[in-house]
Amino acid sequence: MKLLRVGTAGAERPALLDAEGVLRDLSGIVDDIDGALLADEGALGRVRAAAEAGELPALDATGLRIGPPLGRIGKIVCIGLNYHDHARETGAEPPAEPVIFFKAADTVVGPNDTVLVPRGSVKTDWEVELAVVIGRTARYLADDEDPLAYVAGYAVAHDVSEREFQIERGGTWDKGKNCETFNPLGPWLVTADEVGDPQQLSLKLWVNGELKQDGTTGEQIFSVAEVVRYVSQFMVLYPGDVINTGTPAGVALGAPEPKPFLRGGDVVELEIAGLGRQRQEFKDA
Repeated sequence: MKLLRVGTAGAERPALLDAEGVLRDLSGIVDDIDGALLADEGALGRVRAAAEAGELPALDATGLRIGPPLGRIGKIVCIGLNYHDHARETGAEPPAEPVIFFKAADTVVGPNDTVLVPRGSVKTDWEVELAVVIGRTARYLADDEDPLAYVAGYAVAHDVSEREFQIERGGTWDKGKNCETFNPLGPWLVTADEVGDPQQLSLKLWVNGELKQDGTTGEQIFSVAEVVRYVSQFMVLYPGDVINTGTPAGVALGAPEPKPFLRGGDVVELEIAGLGRQRQEFKDA
């Protein structure tokens, strides 16, 4: 299923995009698309049955804002330097273990919302990423457990980053990762059964119409399954938590000088095969 949330910011309603591309209203069945829903197999079953029976009313998508596909996000765990080609372009050694940092849930905006270039920024960068949405509580997953069984679905994430704040201003990466609007998410949360193998997805990103990133999740150093298992050894993953799994080559940081960092007025578009497309206009904060 393709689950989404539509409406004005802070007042989104749950919806579903059916096989014919028609937007369907879920508000008569569920309150929201969130961790509570994803953990409830019965509720998900009712949504699926209603969709298959054609019982869901259509919504007029004209002028309707698409919000983040997940409400009440718990935490956003991010994996850095997780693509072989991205590590090469930045001159970094591939990590021996996954690099973990966090983004606050309040960085999340809709897939087509405006993204703000922070005040004083000279190195705002783009990163298309596969987001993993957790559907079952995962803690200390054992080697004989299937980590993908704990995944509810997947979405497109844009891990916008400010490289000077991240790398040159001391401390951890958090200052360059948590600026407002720095995590557009969506348009859809696509359930895991529809996605299949998460290591066979293509990712693309354009800046002002020019293709910058063109990669595949097959280039990941640590697979989605490995990442979920690894993270569960250090923290509990709850339904509604999100993991951003890293970006392929093609970011501004890895380009020759002068590096083409983002400015107000730039337009970024990105997509992952089967998971939808985003478009953001960048404006000065």
